[in-house]
Amino acid sequence: MLPLRANIRSMAGYVPGFQPADAERWIKLNTNENPYPPSPKVTAAILAELGADGGNLRKYPDAASQKAREAAAQLYGFDPSWVIMANGSDEVLNNLIRAFAGEGEEIAFVHPSYSYYATLAEIQGARVRTFGLTDSWELIDFPQRYTGKLFFLVNPNAPLGFAYPQEFIEALAKRCEGVLVVDEAYVDFADDNSLELVKKYSNVVVTRTFSKSYSLAGMRLGLAIARPEVIEALDKIRDHYNLDRLAQAAAAASLADQDYFKDCVRKIRETRAWFSGELRVLGYGVIPSRANFVFATPPDRNGKRVYEGLYQRQILVRYFTDPLLREGLRISIGTREEMERTLEALREIG
Repeated sequence: MLPLRANIRSMAGYVPGFQPADAERWIKLNTNENPYPPSPKVTAAILAELGADGGNLRKYPDAASQKAREAAAQLYGFDPSWVIMANGSDEVLNNLIRAFAGEGEEIAFVHPSYSYYATLAEIQGARVRTFGLTDSWELIDFPQRYTGKLFFLVNPNAPLGFAYPQEFIEALAKRCEGVLVVDEAYVDFADDNSLELVKKYSNVVVTRTFSKSYSLAGMRLGLAIARPEVIEALDKIRDHYNLDRLAQAAAAASLADQDYFKDCVRKIRETRAWFSGELRVLGYGVIPSRANFVFATPPDRNGKRVYEGLYQRQILVRYFTDPLLREGLRISIGTREEMERTLEALREIG
């Protein structure tokens, strides 16, 4: 038998949303992708980076992704020393655990939440602790002073879509002895963010992704904003050429085109509001969402039945077997036409 580490041998591994081989035949609302293409400036930047014959690809990229760091720093109001670019925000989440949590040490998060945190902890050999949440924004059995190495808070919450009040997040930062990681994968569809808390508290890290609001899921781009000493530590352990030349060009170009970005976000938010209202007319329970998806529960609370009915009609949404989630469905917000067809299917399914 191969000498695998015991935790790797026993772990199940993370299961991402289903990606059909014939995706063009489906309405794909299961992985929170943006339904609109990226900014035209992104395409132009990628083509320019390729060069006339693609010859630039023979050269290594800038190891620091400096131009992309500078673009993010300027947009968000930080010095570039407070920014790191990543191969998707998942790389940052992984490296934060590698940097702060040793084998047997504890990380924590709210349940339900992004389940990949647990997978990353298992890989490292760290222990996982989860906390429930009351309707009055209180973590159940949360200590006055939490001594774990990392606490991950995805805001807006995935997979439920609600946003935590900033007062809740600030109070949590004060109670964490270790690092509070605010995972803002969906924050561009919300009304506020935690960037000011990074300036105010030395233990707060904010992570972002380009997969949702910037339509770049296929490029695998993310970033983190934190104190320079945290960024320096993450720089030590990331892959030395973690972003290729095309990804770096795409990142800088997308951040620079804020007019296009804001228009895409506006359309998704408007469609989200309309679709949520139509679901309620059908009798669905809908959690008020600040993300680019909604979590909706059918009147009979049988999420699996509705998932299968949509699947038969080649509409993909996300169904979770977790006891806290299995009554409902997470539905990404697509174009208005895609959501109209989804509503029609839901009426047929009943």
